[in-house]
Amino acid sequence: MAFRGLLNPVKGLNLCISHSQSGLGVCTSLNVPVQLRGYAKKVAAKGKGKGMVKDVLKGPEVCKDPVKLTSHAVGVNIYKQGEDPPLKPKEEYPEWLFHLDLGPIKKITEMEPESHEYWKRLRKEHMWRFNRLHKGKKF
Repeated sequence: MAFRGLLNPVKGLNLCISHSQSGLGVCTSLNVPVQLRGYAKKVAAKGKGKGMVKDVLKGPEVCKDPVKLTSHAVGVNIYKQGEDPPLKPKEEYPEWLFHLDLGPIKKITEMEPESHEYWKRLRKEHMWRFNRLHKGKKF
């Protein structure tokens, strides 16, 4: 029988197979072990359990030394070894660096409608509005 490999061990099982359209069927009594399920056994995870303590990831160290903060670019070093690069005098940096607008983003009502930034912001706000409106709708 083809079903013996699919079923778990059970003795004295009555097995009946019938074809619905022709009405033909076969019934047999099995006195041999037959498998009922063919699921694989779950492997126990090693090293995991209720008694294990989870490792907490630590972030980078925060520098609080005012002398180093004013003389070095803290956090710029990307290598594991080495130090943060020292700051250069103001004359060695390009002029545009000191003219960057680092304040809050302008509202669309404060921008000129003829500018490129206005249309970029308008498109972005439209996408945000569309996403908010369609957030709870189903497909």
